[in-house]
Amino acid sequence: MGVGDLLARTTLADWNRKIKAAPREVIFSRRLLLTALMYATAAVPLTWDQGSTSTISALPSFVEHFGISSKSGAGSTRNFVSLVYIGEAIGAALSFFINDKVGRLWSYRIYVFVWIIGQIVAICSPGSSGLYGARIISGLGIGALSVTGTVSIVEIAPAEIRGLLASWYTVCMTIALMASTFCVYGVELHMGASHLQYQVVWFAPCIFMFLWIVASFFLCESPRWLILTGRDQRAVDTLVALRRLPADHPRIQEEMQSIQESIKAETEGRDVNDKSPFQIVSIAKETFTEPSNLRRVQQAIVMYALPQFSGGNSVTNYFIPILQVAGISGSSTHNLFINGMYNLAKFFFSLFTSFLFIDALGRRNSLFVGVTLQMLSDIYLAAYIKVEHDSGVPPSAGKAGLAALFVHALGYTVGLLTLPYVFGGELWPNRIRSFGAALSQTFHWLFHYAMSFALPSLLKRADDWGAFVFFAAWCAGGLLYIYLLVPEIAGLSVEEIDGIFKGPWIVVGRRFRSREDDSLLEGQNLTQNPEETNAKSLETPESPPKKGAKGGTVTID
Repeated sequence: MGVGDLLARTTLADWNRKIKAAPREVIFSRRLLLTALMYATAAVPLTWDQGSTSTISALPSFVEHFGISSKSGAGSTRNFVSLVYIGEAIGAALSFFINDKVGRLWSYRIYVFVWIIGQIVAICSPGSSGLYGARIISGLGIGALSVTGTVSIVEIAPAEIRGLLASWYTVCMTIALMASTFCVYGVELHMGASHLQYQVVWFAPCIFMFLWIVASFFLCESPRWLILTGRDQRAVDTLVALRRLPADHPRIQEEMQSIQESIKAETEGRDVNDKSPFQIVSIAKETFTEPSNLRRVQQAIVMYALPQFSGGNSVTNYFIPILQVAGISGSSTHNLFINGMYNLAKFFFSLFTSFLFIDALGRRNSLFVGVTLQMLSDIYLAAYIKVEHDSGVPPSAGKAGLAALFVHALGYTVGLLTLPYVFGGELWPNRIRSFGAALSQTFHWLFHYAMSFALPSLLKRADDWGAFVFFAAWCAGGLLYIYLLVPEIAGLSVEEIDGIFKGPWIVVGRRFRSREDDSLLEGQNLTQNPEETNAKSLETPESPPKKGAKGGTVTID
């Protein structure tokens, strides 16, 4: 096999062939892109909260009113930072009872409204008790939005750019993270020490999200949800609007047929109109007793645990205290500026990831690159902090420590920040997608709460440097897990992915392609060397293609 053949079998080559073969109208559909962007903004409340809570406790007005200060160390801000994640876990769990009942658009509107209520309560809070209550209310909306965001994008996106559009959720996360940090930095520089300082920070994103609620009335519902609820004609009309193709176009017909056959196979023998409390028992039984679904549960939970235990979110939530631990902090204004630049870097890293990694390089390779960078930066930070505490270090080592934090951000953004959200939307079959996403996000926020609450104690008990050894060890375990158990699903349709999860759990040495990939590859080979292609067509394949239960065909090499 020549170099050209090897390159033709790479994920990048597969993606390039799919993009070229797809109708231009599908890839550049204005309605599709705007609807995906709307669902991606479900990430804004999450990281606006993370960015503002990691820095707002440095504002004099906030410290005076609530008695919470980041200058006192991570322990002082622990409850303020972590309480929101309890609300997020509850909101994610409760979202299952709303998502499939009212649809993706109305779910988005309801959850944003709940979050806005929490922000207003925080603005009006007379003291820390009211602030903590507001944090839980805001968390209810944030947790539910984290469920419906990427799930909705996956349900409307064409397979060729599904990873790209789903990663917009992460791009919106980093935009909001950066904007919230610079918002706090700006009010400290240009506003007096009054209550208005922190109130502006909490109210500003409410205006932005309210405008998206208004815009949602002009955008598209999920065709898969419409078919699941028996509204087939409206689903066709919606798919036509999303793909910019006529209803009789083969692409529309094939996609509709695939979704309908998939949902028919999933719901056969089940009462889909059952709205009783026992419906959740039926769906939970289906989720936890069928081996393919149990594998999805395992993979979703592990993929949401790794970002927390690898230190990705811990560094973001406690960035200023970590600067102090590393001995590279300065004045409050300087620390806010460095935090803003850190979050600005994460924004550019997320753009880089969305266009060059998720679909082009593939899910597995992106995870390998990201987790490796994160692990190496954790190792350096552990060694640097240990030596700095024991005997001191030269200024150049301190600058390298700051650079390591930015390398950590790059690795985290490429891998464990972006991919769990993409996987979380892609993994699940249509019937249990809402339940599965709600379940995995519930565990995600519980893990997030555990690490956010535990980090101050971990830093103290592990002499600061040991915490980064802990993070590096989890990264090493994550690399082994990815190598053994995480399949590559880039380019496969939502229906074809089911065939992957019905196969073996161990994926080492296996390569998954859709039948469309094989057709495109054969066509390319036929053009380049028709005699060789005709000879190969007479050969007996080593293993037959495996059919998924949802009508998709997946070739396993």
